[in-house]
Amino acid sequence: MPPGNYGMEEEWEAEGNADIMVDFLLPTGIFLEFPVSRNDTILVWRRASSEPLFNALGDPASYVFVCISSAAERLELEAEHRRLADVRPFACFLQLVAREGDRAEKLANAQISLLIGKGINEFEAQKNHEVSEFRARLRAFCEEKALQQQALPWFQWMECNFPCDLEPCRALPSRGGGAKAPKKIFINIQFEGSDESFMLQQDPQEPPLALIRSALKKKATVFRWVRQEAEDYTLRVNGRWDFLYGDHPMCQFKYIFSCLRDGQNPQLTMVYHSTIRAYQEDQGSAWRQGSKSSTSASKPPPLPLKKVGRRGGLCLSLEPLCIHLLQGSRVNADEGMKLVVQAGLFHGSELLCKLVTSSEVAVGSDPVWNQRLEFDINVADLPRMSRLCIALYAVVEKAKKPRGTKKKSKRADCPIAWVNTMVFDYKDQLKTGEFLLSMWPSIPDDKSELLNPMGTVEKNTNVDSAAALLIHFPSVRPQPLYYPPHDKVTGGGGSRAPHRSSDEPNQKLKEIMDNKNHTEFFEDEKELLWKLRGAVQSLYPESLSKLLVITKWNKREDVAQMVGLLRAWPELSGLHALELLDYSFPDPSVRAFTVKCLKKLGDRELMQYLIQLVQVLKYESYLDCDLTSFLLERALSNKRIGHFLFWHLRSEMHVSSVSLRFGLILEAYCRGNIHHIRSLTKQNEALGKLKALSDIVKSGSQKMSADDLKLCIKQDSYMEALSDLLSPLNPSIILSEICVEKCKYMDSKMKPLWLMYKNQWVPGDLMGIIFKNGDDLRQDMLTLQMIQLMENLWKKEGLDLRMIPYGCLSTGNKMGLIEVVKNSDTIANIQRDNSNSAATAAFNKDALLNWLKSKNPEHKLEQAIEEFTLSCAGYCVATYVLGIGDRHNDNIMIRETGQLFHIDFGHFLGNFKRKLGINRERVPFILTYDFVHVIQQGRTNNSEKFERFRDYCERAYKILCRNGTLFVNLFAMMKAAGLPELSSFKDIQYLKDSLALGKTEEEALKSFKVKFNEALRESWKTKVNWMMHSLAKDKRP
Repeated sequence: MPPGNYGMEEEWEAEGNADIMVDFLLPTGIFLEFPVSRNDTILVWRRASSEPLFNALGDPASYVFVCISSAAERLELEAEHRRLADVRPFACFLQLVAREGDRAEKLANAQISLLIGKGINEFEAQKNHEVSEFRARLRAFCEEKALQQQALPWFQWMECNFPCDLEPCRALPSRGGGAKAPKKIFINIQFEGSDESFMLQQDPQEPPLALIRSALKKKATVFRWVRQEAEDYTLRVNGRWDFLYGDHPMCQFKYIFSCLRDGQNPQLTMVYHSTIRAYQEDQGSAWRQGSKSSTSASKPPPLPLKKVGRRGGLCLSLEPLCIHLLQGSRVNADEGMKLVVQAGLFHGSELLCKLVTSSEVAVGSDPVWNQRLEFDINVADLPRMSRLCIALYAVVEKAKKPRGTKKKSKRADCPIAWVNTMVFDYKDQLKTGEFLLSMWPSIPDDKSELLNPMGTVEKNTNVDSAAALLIHFPSVRPQPLYYPPHDKVTGGGGSRAPHRSSDEPNQKLKEIMDNKNHTEFFEDEKELLWKLRGAVQSLYPESLSKLLVITKWNKREDVAQMVGLLRAWPELSGLHALELLDYSFPDPSVRAFTVKCLKKLGDRELMQYLIQLVQVLKYESYLDCDLTSFLLERALSNKRIGHFLFWHLRSEMHVSSVSLRFGLILEAYCRGNIHHIRSLTKQNEALGKLKALSDIVKSGSQKMSADDLKLCIKQDSYMEALSDLLSPLNPSIILSEICVEKCKYMDSKMKPLWLMYKNQWVPGDLMGIIFKNGDDLRQDMLTLQMIQLMENLWKKEGLDLRMIPYGCLSTGNKMGLIEVVKNSDTIANIQRDNSNSAATAAFNKDALLNWLKSKNPEHKLEQAIEEFTLSCAGYCVATYVLGIGDRHNDNIMIRETGQLFHIDFGHFLGNFKRKLGINRERVPFILTYDFVHVIQQGRTNNSEKFERFRDYCERAYKILCRNGTLFVNLFAMMKAAGLPELSSFKDIQYLKDSLALGKTEEEALKSFKVKFNEALRESWKTKVNWMMHSLAKDKRP
């Protein structure tokens, strides 16, 4: 076949509403051909009514269209609302066939497949018992949770579906310039179904019910209506799915808090409880319709009964573990090299015994070893989570240039691929038989470690091209061997070591426990910790991780002691338990204990750490685990958690090592919350349209103008997809009507789309989102999460530093959304607008203060300067602690109200930008003299204001240091994300240093004061860097 383009891809990529000729084959054998608009649904029944044999056709609902997809798969078009351009068949040939099976089940499967980006049929095609049993258990679990939720009274149902969005503390926001928070606030109240509204004056410390009573009293007085019960109403924020209810004071609700801080009047609507119950009934009917087919044949098979009698005694097997390395396939290496396989047994990060290496064989596509590899560990000593890690590499002789008369040679290892597999299967049985392991390609530049124990245990799904190894696990006994249950491992609970021997070792123990930076131990320290493990349990239970690190997991007696201790270990706080989710602690008893502790976390706390909890799912060795059940249970009990769990999982469905696990969890969530599928599908469709729009902007042969972009958006298909949806950034915000005239694309490398939406409840108010296509937003998302956490910690200590952790969400492979912060501008633009040239703009110290004066009348200027002072202090500390790099004047912005904030976090943890080998950023954080000029209100002798600013910085830093372990643990949990600047513990060392872990508070503060003075003294270097950035930007075409 000659080269060329086949199929319909060019037609689907084209824009417009052009007709496409489609061929239809009816069940009666009649062939039809007629044009269909690429943006229309398919209407063939009306045309068929005039054709022969039409009467032989049955009910239209008993038929379904079938086509061949662009992936060469047979596709049933169950979702009838989909347009032809959305389906994108390989060829415009559709066959109408009789439906088979349960239609409701097929429709649900089609909707879920489209939503999660992976066909449900792919799970069924696995023919994998672990997958089938996991699906069946999760489906039963989620459907049971959904059934329970439908029976909830309205208040509990509200807590699940519309959880309150609250501030971390109940304190009123202070107003800048020393002004006190108002004792009463004005609130605009409107009744549901009525156009009338009125203002009420209310104490912000009172609960929502008090406001409802005041509103009903005024309504009865003004409109002479019959008095009604306050308990029959709920307050809703205008234009949002955001409700105010419960015993919380009004000022603790984020919406009210922000209105108080910004000096605005809250806009609320009184909603009848009958309306809430109608929402509940609507959700219940959707669930009942989706669950009608729960007994259909396509439902995963029921769970098999657990084995009662397990044969074979693992503890009596004193033979060393061995495997047979048989052969490889599809190995790609240069001729002249020799191929070698290295294997190791790991428990988390701990190597259980010496590495073993195969013999060298000649390079070939299908190399043969046929060699026995024996490990120096008995089968009886294998811990439950033993992991076999294998690396394939090539050895090459490198000849060096002769020196004198001698010629030296050096052997170099060239990594090719790696793979991991568990020694026990998901049913606790020691593996036997042959296994073909499709391998993952190694990173050519990373030659420090050949094995990758932190990597996935899933095989490479790209089986057609990936290198593979065939290995054989020999049978140790004639009968299967199983790892014993926990109660048998401990032998009745294990013995506890005495926790006191003498004052001296206990003093040494205290020193080890008190040192937060103590993660590596000498042999004598390990012996002491193990000897006094009972004391650790009684006196330092939060230091469990240190005891787990020094446990000898390759000795079954020590494992039994540790598991026995764990059964009686005091429960930890959720924050202390987080570090136990690291891949270094894979034991099932440890992870079950950890999840038990995490259940103490409230929904708000869980939301703060959800990104990390999704990432550590990658460390789980089997599909069915306590962490998955915990996350699903909480997601089904709180729709906000469910929303973000969905997107954190969905955004990584393109990663083949996790797509199976994440896809199964997503399917289970959708089964348990059928009603949520509607809004998530709408968001997914909008993101698909935005990506198509972005691709047009970026790939156009001619530069696309803003007017061209607006014309594209005005097409019916785009207008429908981009209107009336919930914001993925915040599911309580409704993006109702897109304001096309305000939309544009930004002038940066990836051409982000700038989209504005009208707020139909507040005339003239606009909400904005930025769509990025081509940038990995996960690092920005992590940084903003940390800034949000810092703000919460500061607020709990009574320090509100006016941070702006704007919304940011990764939604797919190098794409996502960013919240637009309204009424703000970059420092670069402000300086440029107040200067004659780019060369002098960065040195204009009056530009920022003049800009604030122009935006704030005299009576508001003092408040704006206070906002600037507080936020500048917060971001100075935050950017220093996180090591944020690339801080030029286009990456720092200011709101008209005075709040300063940073954007674009492409570099962190001290990875600063370099130019020609020279570090461009030579200050710990950005504190320029024009910032100081604003803080001092334009007066050079106003040292009191500056000292207050310094005090804010020092207070903020001390609070973070006291919570340093939390930040280190959260970053450590993100190693699995694969971020270039966060892949190992070495990358986290910067954070440990900046937070002064292991130092006293006095020592930490002393170090910070040195950095503060350095930032101020060397700020002229920042100005030079800003000038160079501005000049380079002006030279862009």
